[in-house]
Amino acid sequence: MDDSDYHKKSLIHTLHMAYSGERAAGYAYNAHWRSVKNIEQRQRIQQIENEEWAHREIVGKMLAHLGAKPQIWRELMMTTIGRTVGFACYFIGWFLPMYFAGRLESANIKEYEVAAHHAEKLGLNQFAAELMRLSAVEKEHELFFLEMVRNHPFLPLIRTVFKWGSVPPKTT
Repeated sequence: MDDSDYHKKSLIHTLHMAYSGERAAGYAYNAHWRSVKNIEQRQRIQQIENEEWAHREIVGKMLAHLGAKPQIWRELMMTTIGRTVGFACYFIGWFLPMYFAGRLESANIKEYEVAAHHAEKLGLNQFAAELMRLSAVEKEHELFFLEMVRNHPFLPLIRTVFKWGSVPPKTT
């Protein structure tokens, strides 16, 4: 396998994961914003849901351009995960959905950066630029959720277990 085959295969794999992951996120955020009482938080999470569906559309077009189709088994699995997580938002309180949404967004940032790297290696510079833009939007999502849990008394404990949630100093 030469470098271009490796990068194409890696890009498609990463895009498959992102495409189906955005589906899970969309379903989870749909229930998440509905479960939140604070109007500003509801609106922002609903906006994040809409952005995740838009990301899915963009990634789907990239997959099609590369001659790849979504993986049915991954779509079913991520639909189940997204709907289950969304359902849980109504029962597990406010903190855990906020925390795990931020942790998920952190992983998405890296996923899009990896995809951009492979796209760049293939000379797909427009894809690379768009994937880096998606990564930046995921970073905004991560920062929103991090801000939501910043002062929660459970954050130090859960951060030690799940390794996400270091809070940078607040800027004024």
